[in-house]
Amino acid sequence: MNIFDIMGPIMVGPSSSHTAGACRIGYVARQLLGEELVEAKIKLHGSFAATGKGHGTDKAIVAGLMGMMPDDERIPDSFNIAKEKNIKIEVVKEQLKTECANAAGLELSSASGKKLNLIGASLGGGRISIEQIDGIDTRFSCDYPTLIVRNIDQPGHIAEVTSTLAHKSVNVATLNLYRDKRGGFAVMIVETDQDIPESAIKWIEHLEGILKVTYINISKEI
Repeated sequence: MNIFDIMGPIMVGPSSSHTAGACRIGYVARQLLGEELVEAKIKLHGSFAATGKGHGTDKAIVAGLMGMMPDDERIPDSFNIAKEKNIKIEVVKEQLKTECANAAGLELSSASGKKLNLIGASLGGGRISIEQIDGIDTRFSCDYPTLIVRNIDQPGHIAEVTSTLAHKSVNVATLNLYRDKRGGFAVMIVETDQDIPESAIKWIEHLEGILKVTYINISKEI
């Protein structure tokens, strides 16, 4: 246990679960979208829906979607900042398919027309879990440097990714695989003990059958 676990995250309050965690969900979603956001529909679930307004959950998610971290003093003004950037924001309350009490579903669109649907849950203390990406069930926290590989479900991708990381002396902490159906779309979540060099990410991006590669290392941002 470290001091972060005891005291919680450095953040703009009032709640680590409803504010800091919400901001991190938005931040991770922005990274996964990979392009400038133009429209977001935010679905608040469970206690996010019940008490999120008072805790600034909606403002925190919007702040994260614009690349802010939980300690950013601009979080309370995130809706105005989004409006200045011509980002359309809609917030609704909706029951989502998740067992987590604090959760949000995000439907995002970029300027080029790219879409991303995501469900993220806040676990307390600023920690999060990404529960779903584009209809595929997942579970990862981004507590470690995290590589998210979206690919066609076909043989060889696991070996290609892990051998590339091994070549760069990057140790895999955890590796989890998810897919919508056999031969369909798949998501590979690789958490590592070291930062992943950009050259390794670029190599993986150009492998046949790889649809998108996203690398998130929140520790470098805080």
